[in-house]
Parts: sequence; C-alpha cells; structure tokens
Amino acid sequence: MTPLPTPLLRLDVVSIFPEYLSPLSLSLVGKAITSGLVGLRVHDLRDWTHDRHRTVDDTPYGGGAGMVMKPEPWGEALDDVLGDDTADTTLVVPTPSGVPYTQAVAASLATRKRLVFACGRYEGIDARVMAYYRDRVDTQEISLGDYVLNGGEVAALAIIESVVRLLPGVIGNPESLVEESHSPDLDGLLEYPVFTKPLEWRGLSVPDVLLSGHHAKISAWRREQAERLTSDRQRPTV
Repeated sequence: MTPLPTPLLRLDVVSIFPEYLSPLSLSLVGKAITSGLVGLRVHDLRDWTHDRHRTVDDTPYGGGAGMVMKPEPWGEALDDVLGDDTADTTLVVPTPSGVPYTQAVAASLATRKRLVFACGRYEGIDARVMAYYRDRVDTQEISLGDYVLNGGEVAALAIIESVVRLLPGVIGNPESLVEESHSPDLDGLLEYPVFTKPLEWRGLSVPDVLLSGHHAKISAWRREQAERLTSDRQRPTV
C-alpha cells in the first residue's frame, strides 16, 4: 500500500456533537482527507468529563438565562489536543463576539500547519479558558457574521471548507481560485455573473460580449459587472 503523504494541514475539532462534523467527509474536503493532504481528528468534549452525567455546563455567575460551558473539561481537552508543541498552530474559536471572518483570514489560516477548533454551545465557553490559552497559543476568535448560531460547529464547517480549498492540490484547477469573489485578483470585488450552455434559456440570452471572442472587451465587461454587483450589494472591498 502506498503511504499517505504528510498532511499539508492538520485539523482537530472539539465538540459535544462530533457527529455534526460528518459533512467533512464529503466533496473536496473529504477527498483531501482521504488522499492525505489534510489530517482530521474530531474529539468529543465529554471524554474529558469525570462525572456520571458527563456534565459540560453550569449556571452563569451573576445570574441570567442559559448555561455556560465549564472550564475544567475544556482545559483538559485543549491541553491534550494541543499537546506541548504549538508552533505553527492556531486555536480557532467560533463565537458571535469574534472578529469578522473574511477571505483574507481564510488565506492566513491556510498558511498554518495545524488548526484546532473549540466549538462552544449554550451561552459560550467560560471566558477564563480563552484568557488562559491566548498566552500559550495563537488564538483567533472568529464570527461568521452578525447573527447567532446554536453552536460553533456550523461555523467550524464553513471555516474549514474555506481554508482547505486554498491548499495546493485540493482544487483541481488552481485558476478557479484566481478570479472569484473576494480574491486579490479581483481587488476584493464580488465575482462577475457567469454563464454556460444553452445560449437561450426561458427567454434569457447570454450577453453578446461573452460570445465576441474579444478578450479585452470580455475582461472589461466582467470588471464592470463585478464593480456594479459589489456596489449594489453594499459590500466592502479588501
């Protein structure tokens, strides 16, 4: 049997719902894992509890609704998963209070050798956990947007997919990464509209310029469309 290559990126995900990460076995991410380009381990936080109920949460100090994830299981889990060597490792914590996630952040994470995801639930993880690990490992608290999810797993899936697709060898044609939304090659603009066969569909036609064979005019049209789309949708550029 041919040995798998050394992974370009190692991923660890800690969650109380490890089955939530099963979509990572699909599509291009799944192929990257199967081929050995990416290494993945998913961990159940409850494996680091010590009571019969495998408790991971408790009531918040100061009162209020909801429950807070306890620091003890998270501390033990992250100690074991991170290990002693945290060089070139980033601890990623999806949270509504994190910094906004962008393509630039994805590109930065794709340069790391290892990403460890801490997927919180309920009202979040006891704040002392992040305070402790910020001094010990590169830590990024990331928000997908200005909305709240039930937990960090969905965000972890999105971040992992956006990072893995940037790794060499994952996308079949690397040119696919060049002119796409938020890419430096488009100056951070949204991608222009794209079309394929048939030429006519339900009374709608492909723009004539795309049939002209005039590459300069096509390039100018695509740029104009990208700028218009970005402006109409009030999206900032990088």
